[in-house]
Amino acid sequence: MGPERASGVGTRQRRERSPEEGLSPVQSRRWAMARRALMAVLSFSLVLGISLLLWAYVFRGCGPPPCKTPVCWDLLDHYLASGNTSVDPCTDFFSFACGKANRTSNSLQALKEENKRRLRRILEAPGAWPLAPGEEKAFQFYNSCMDTGAIEAAGAGPLRQVIEELGGWPLSGNWTPLGFNHTLSLLMSQYGHFPFFRAYLRPLPTPPHVPVIQIDQPEFDIPLKRKLEVKTYTQILREYLTYLNRLGTLLGGDPSKVQDHAFSSISITSRLFQFLSPLEQRWAQGKLFQMVTIDQLQEMAPVVDWLSCLQATFTPMSLSPSHPIAVHDLEYLKNMSQLVEKELSKDRGFLQSHMILGLVGTLSPALDSKFQEAHRVLNQKLRELTDGPPLPTYPRWMMCVEESEAFFEPTLAALFAQETFGRSTQSAAMELFTVIKEALITRLQRLPWVDEETRKEALNKVAQVQVKMGAPEWALKPDLARQKYHDIQLQPSFLQSFLSCVRSRRARIIRSFLQPFPHHRWQVPPWGVNAYYSVSDHAVVFPAGLLQPPFFHPGYPRAVNFGAAGSIMAHEMLHILYQLLFPGGCPACDTRALQGALLCLERHYASFPLPKGISFNGSRTFLENAADTGGLAIALQAYNKRLLWYRGETTLPHLDLSPRQLFFRSYAQVMCRDPSTQDPRDTHSPPTLRVHGPLSNSPAFARHFQCPHGTLMNPSSRCQLW
Repeated sequence: MGPERASGVGTRQRRERSPEEGLSPVQSRRWAMARRALMAVLSFSLVLGISLLLWAYVFRGCGPPPCKTPVCWDLLDHYLASGNTSVDPCTDFFSFACGKANRTSNSLQALKEENKRRLRRILEAPGAWPLAPGEEKAFQFYNSCMDTGAIEAAGAGPLRQVIEELGGWPLSGNWTPLGFNHTLSLLMSQYGHFPFFRAYLRPLPTPPHVPVIQIDQPEFDIPLKRKLEVKTYTQILREYLTYLNRLGTLLGGDPSKVQDHAFSSISITSRLFQFLSPLEQRWAQGKLFQMVTIDQLQEMAPVVDWLSCLQATFTPMSLSPSHPIAVHDLEYLKNMSQLVEKELSKDRGFLQSHMILGLVGTLSPALDSKFQEAHRVLNQKLRELTDGPPLPTYPRWMMCVEESEAFFEPTLAALFAQETFGRSTQSAAMELFTVIKEALITRLQRLPWVDEETRKEALNKVAQVQVKMGAPEWALKPDLARQKYHDIQLQPSFLQSFLSCVRSRRARIIRSFLQPFPHHRWQVPPWGVNAYYSVSDHAVVFPAGLLQPPFFHPGYPRAVNFGAAGSIMAHEMLHILYQLLFPGGCPACDTRALQGALLCLERHYASFPLPKGISFNGSRTFLENAADTGGLAIALQAYNKRLLWYRGETTLPHLDLSPRQLFFRSYAQVMCRDPSTQDPRDTHSPPTLRVHGPLSNSPAFARHFQCPHGTLMNPSSRCQLW
């Protein structure tokens, strides 16, 4: 029995012994190591699982913490002041984001005005900045502009002096004719006034984009639209006649003669307007501009001494009869020449009065309040007659800031960049752009309608694009921005100081075009709020004035920066590829798929209701619609990737918006403006469509705002272009 129990016990013990028993020492050690590794993996998995559950509870349940820094509180105030949270975001997100107290907020206009206030603070504190000799003239000019007492005391005297320099005019009773071309040359070169055409130096819009003198249609003080009702047109002419009569009286003209000269000026303007060729017509004819020599233009429009007038205006350029120029409307110039010849043969005095009255309008910013009020009343009456919005009233300081920034841009650009675009802002903006660019590249790699060869070319173009951020290189290096302004002579008369600045600015622009310039020539100043893509330089440009609150700040929640500034960056990047969307622009692509996506987008935008009186031309806006829709999608993709790899997201306190809801809210904030204020020539869709079109095309928007299927912002079908 003993042995059997022993044998039995022994057998039971052998079955229960550990795996190491019976193994060699080496095998035993290996098994122990494997067991410890397995236990470590199991422990790590348990800890990770618990961490994920805790993260999901804290982040998704309680949500990210609110940002309570001063810049975030300011942004919250801005959102609360500009939006209307009582509106259902699924039925009218534009009103939800932009409509407040029966009015529409205008984010870009508000940012423009804030940038002017920043410039004002700079101009009113010259002692706070290290200035080079000569740069103090910018501050002296501003102070002179703000000295309304001295301007009012001088009255019309400085303007009468200018008229005498032009030989006088019949209304004053003191007229010594200088000759038509002599007067025209003085008006163009010394006073910046172009009564019959505009002349400017600018790069050609087509390759090789070299700077060339361009002759364009004139600008008129009155909206002589072709489709106005006869009654409205008559009222407009009556108001303009009243304005011209008032100018003549303010200048001391004989009241019995003023009316005749005002009538004659209106007649000349009306006939010039009839000669204009609409832009659409010239576009269809392929005649946006024609290259001719000065000699050829002299033969076709002989009343103007083109060589002498252009030489005086564009000094220090050296011109000759064979010098090429770009003419935008050649037929207009031919007819203009014939009209002026007839007027010269009838009564030279009426033509002189027409030129003088136009000059007064050009110089009105530098004149006393009587002239400025006459111009303001005219503009207000014209807006009423053409159903335009009321004319906004701006304080004196804002006009003085605008004139100062135009004449002293080199100095003010450096100071503005120093004030608003420091290293932390530069670094954060460039980081955002890099992430947006990477998202675009990822999207291009998966684009279904693009063939492989075109895809490679597109990826190469995106990779090689230059990015200009904040301000020109010379403005970011103050020593390069130093200007002495030797040619500006500030006078006791503000008008004479103003004219000296006009001449200096034109000469500075001409010199800049004549000198070799290795860098991109910025088309907007640093305080501008418009980003753009330059085809000639293959560069996307984002001025410092745009990369400001409420669109961008290093301390904002990421959702705000990606939704506002990020969408703008993606929008401009897509303009690099706009040629692909034109007929024949991508011959090897899947044309059927591309055209289907474009047609889908066109129908998508056409399906939205518009405010009363607002029109929409889908064929004119399709490029911008594609960039808006794609820009939003790319920015959202970049933001989602950022959330995946980086923690620390915040939101705005008391706004009850999740990070992705805040992203969409910030996108819409960029588009906030009154639809009735849109320029008819604008190639963007009305602001309501710029909000509703892209957002309703995003499934993520409907998901995060929980929009019921079939509502305006959650349609049954969507389009996939980019």
